[in-house]
Amino acid sequence: MKPRHRVSRAAIELITRFEGYRRKAAQLPDGRWMIGYGHTLTAREGAEVSEEDAEALLLYDLIAVTHAINEWTYAPLTGNQFDALASFVFNIGLENFRRSSVLKRLNEGALIQAACAMELWRKAEFSGERIVIDALVRRRASEKALFLTPPDGWPAAPSPILKPLLDADADGLVPREPPALVSATLDGEEIRVLRADEPVPPPVPPEDQGLSPVQAAAEAVAARLQTIFAEPAPESEDAPATGHAGAEPIAEESPVMPTADASEPAFELTPPDEAAPEAPALLSHDLAPEPDGPPSGELFAALPPANDAETAAAEPVDDDAPPVAAFAPNLERKLIDDTAPFEFTAPLVQPLPQASRGGPLSLVVLAVIGLAFFGGGVFWALNARSAAVGGMVTPLLVGWLAGIAGVGLFSVAIFLLLQRMGRPDRDHRDRR
Repeated sequence: MKPRHRVSRAAIELITRFEGYRRKAAQLPDGRWMIGYGHTLTAREGAEVSEEDAEALLLYDLIAVTHAINEWTYAPLTGNQFDALASFVFNIGLENFRRSSVLKRLNEGALIQAACAMELWRKAEFSGERIVIDALVRRRASEKALFLTPPDGWPAAPSPILKPLLDADADGLVPREPPALVSATLDGEEIRVLRADEPVPPPVPPEDQGLSPVQAAAEAVAARLQTIFAEPAPESEDAPATGHAGAEPIAEESPVMPTADASEPAFELTPPDEAAPEAPALLSHDLAPEPDGPPSGELFAALPPANDAETAAAEPVDDDAPPVAAFAPNLERKLIDDTAPFEFTAPLVQPLPQASRGGPLSLVVLAVIGLAFFGGGVFWALNARSAAVGGMVTPLLVGWLAGIAGVGLFSVAIFLLLQRMGRPDRDHRDRR
């Protein structure tokens, strides 16, 4: 049976050193009252307490902390480790400790990793900003040192034998900015948190004192460009149309630039000369000039096929027409016989490869794995402890889930085996 620990004097001194003693009750920003060494449960307005009574109230507050550490941790702890955890849990709260990686590392048996995880709890809310607090950095370092202090003395580690090297994985433990020095006023009935190193306000931009030298130079260049490329002034309606400067005005009857009249079009399209010779048809079978076209009644008359050999031989050939090679030397006349049967070659169709199916041995192995999962899960669920480790996943839940998975695997294996046994009869019927 795991022994139940109790806080020692080392834990009480560590807590009182970082909590600070307050004789009169003071009101917190959230409306609660605090007195003694961080006691808030029974504190009220106007209450006073001595140092002995404040220590008694601290011991009363540590009862719940001690019970939580004894119930939630499964790894064996030394006295120093328990005292360090008591100070740590008293500072961060029970619920935060239950969800923290410190408890997870402890139950895994990784005590060194648990001590390093304690240093991650070093930030606090201040003026709406989450910053690293100097007092929390020092408190985590003291708790870690107490946690790592062995009960029978420190082990020897000579420097010539174990030369320290840089651990790049621990770079996140070093804050990027200096931790903030924050202190709480302990006089008066209202507690105020003060920051010793207030952040430097951002610099105020200088007042507008006119254009800078760069802006003045840009303005001068822009003015010069406007002078060089100035737009011409609009001409008056009474001024005559002239050419370039110094040229005589153009006469209205000049054929070079006729005047535009609103009643006449700007230009006229001239139809082509009908007497001009037409270009010979390159792809015509007789290479003769085409007539103007059939009459309106014969517009949609059927034309003879151009590649018909008999029709081409019956028609007269014009001797004056140039040969085909003169216009298209690479053109070769081909005769297409529409009555010849078309040979159709059926494409080769290759059968799709059948997917490989596992043999009965793989199904038997799957059934055995399912039985192993079911038996192991039931055995684990019946023999596991019912206490919660720190979340929804418990040993009991893991055991039952493994049993359900085993039943599913076994059922799938039996179904596939029965389906495979009935497949040969169906294949035989399909072949018949």
